[in-house]
Amino acid sequence: MTAGHLSWAEIIFVMERRHADKIREKFADALAGKPVVILRIPDKYQFGDSALIALLREKLAAHLPLL
Repeated sequence: MTAGHLSWAEIIFVMERRHADKIREKFADALAGKPVVILRIPDKYQFGDSALIALLREKLAAHLPLL
């Protein structure tokens, strides 16, 4: 992730609090005024894991109604 990635984002979603903390430490200026939503999903899944995808869909549904 780079500050450029964050510059176009309106909302930042992370799985765990530690992810939000790291992003805030490294990119404080790029995050100014942008909400960071912690989804409370443990970072224990492999990329593309069907259980992770189901959890992401469930947690993001409230924030992204078209999902």
